[in-house]
Amino acid sequence: MGINNSTRYHRLSTTMESDPTSESLSVKLSVESRALTTSRSELWAFYLYYVGNNGLSGFNFGPSQFQNLLYLAGHDPSSQPPFFVPCGSGTSCVLPFLGKTRDINSIVLLINGISFVIQVVMLLVIGAWADYGQWRPNITIIFTIAAVTVSFAWLGVDDPSKWHAGVVLYVLGMITYSGALTFWTAAFPGLTRHLPEVQESAKEVQEGTKDMDEHVAFESLSRNRVSNISLTISSVGEIFILVLMVGILEGMKAGDTTENNTRAFSALIAFSGAVWLVCALPWFFIEKRRPGLSLPPGSSLLTIGFRQTYVAIRECLRLKQTFLYLIFYCLMGDVLNTTVTVIGTLQNSVVSYSTLQLTLLLIVGIVTQALGIYGFWLVQKTYKISTKAMLSFNVFWILVLTVWGLVGVHTDRLGFKHVWEIWLYQVIYGLMVCPWYAYSQTMISEVSPLPQMFLFFALFSVVGKTSAFIGPLVCSAIITASGNNNNMSFAFLFGLGMFSTIFLYFVDIKKSRVECEEFVEAEASRQAFGEKTL
Repeated sequence: MGINNSTRYHRLSTTMESDPTSESLSVKLSVESRALTTSRSELWAFYLYYVGNNGLSGFNFGPSQFQNLLYLAGHDPSSQPPFFVPCGSGTSCVLPFLGKTRDINSIVLLINGISFVIQVVMLLVIGAWADYGQWRPNITIIFTIAAVTVSFAWLGVDDPSKWHAGVVLYVLGMITYSGALTFWTAAFPGLTRHLPEVQESAKEVQEGTKDMDEHVAFESLSRNRVSNISLTISSVGEIFILVLMVGILEGMKAGDTTENNTRAFSALIAFSGAVWLVCALPWFFIEKRRPGLSLPPGSSLLTIGFRQTYVAIRECLRLKQTFLYLIFYCLMGDVLNTTVTVIGTLQNSVVSYSTLQLTLLLIVGIVTQALGIYGFWLVQKTYKISTKAMLSFNVFWILVLTVWGLVGVHTDRLGFKHVWEIWLYQVIYGLMVCPWYAYSQTMISEVSPLPQMFLFFALFSVVGKTSAFIGPLVCSAIITASGNNNNMSFAFLFGLGMFSTIFLYFVDIKKSRVECEEFVEAEASRQAFGEKTL
């Protein structure tokens, strides 16, 4: 699907950082300048950006085209040189890569892991830039333009002999997509805390006409509403884009020959890049540049990311609930991302890399995704269910996917080996799993101190990316060691998923709120960060 894990950003005013009291710090937002209040046009520009940055180029068709090129360039491992037999349906497919003959699914996972390693280094260096001055919108623009450029570059890579170039574009596509998504979602906390209704609610608490717990619950629901509506609108917009893509495929006669199908892959990637650019332009111009921090003494733009990560880890260790959720978030996020990647490689093989089949599968997946995300929000809103409870339900279905794949280790009846399984997977993933991307992010804001909100979002993002390469690399090694049994990787994913769930169980949101309040007061007295807003 066109969603991936992300980091979000929030920075508070000088008043909130310099004068914490026993009241909830969020209430003081009511005294902020009305110039920073989120307008409807800014909110809808935020939503529209996600319609373009839906992952079709860097997260869906890019990886599928990459694996398609590997398949066409690969050979059946049962054949021996100098007479190589091309890969066929129902057989393994291998290629020499990095000094070893590997299954093409193992190659995809290996490259996926390498791309995450690069993202870790990138976030360590520039991730903190979003917290200082007004850099973040500029970085979003740069990553977006770079991602669109990579999308158009795929037009020149539509032949199996160019699979090495496909490796480069695959990595660049993943990095630029992730970078753009990271810095765009970094606007989320500031956007929601400056919503007129949230500011009005905070004002009522200050005036004594509203209970603090009621305001906190209202603010949490507002965050979930914006997050879920954003994902829902993106899903609806993605459906229209995919319908247009079906027309493109018919016009290119993608199903007639393998060559047409391969060229169609590249055309779809370029088209999705063009749509992304069009949808991004309003956000580039309408987003309000909310003030950030000035660099602390002795720091530079090249060192502040490492310093900030060190400080965040040090402070996180003082917040028990935040630390517990950090461990869960990193491990379960790795399980989900790797599970989706492994299933994606199996899916491509099952449908024989058909661009039309993959597009139709995406349409079904996106429809159920929109229903799932908005349905979860309506249930939560109606029955006042906590974010943790909603997230726990998502986790159950993530584990179901790993068990489903694990069954296929010793049988061909199940394990994402049939077309009907792939269709069913798209439905279950959309309805039950996709809301994870909303609730897992919202939980970060519920266990993080407000004045250092981005510091902790950055920590979750960096540590999440650090752990994210473990799953693909381990699964790649497992597939190679098991004689190219792709389903064997689900054994590791199921075990890791069960282990990570233990940490979520022990997270207590009420205790976290108290810990964060005490933490903020302690930080104000000793000024550990030595920073001030511009």
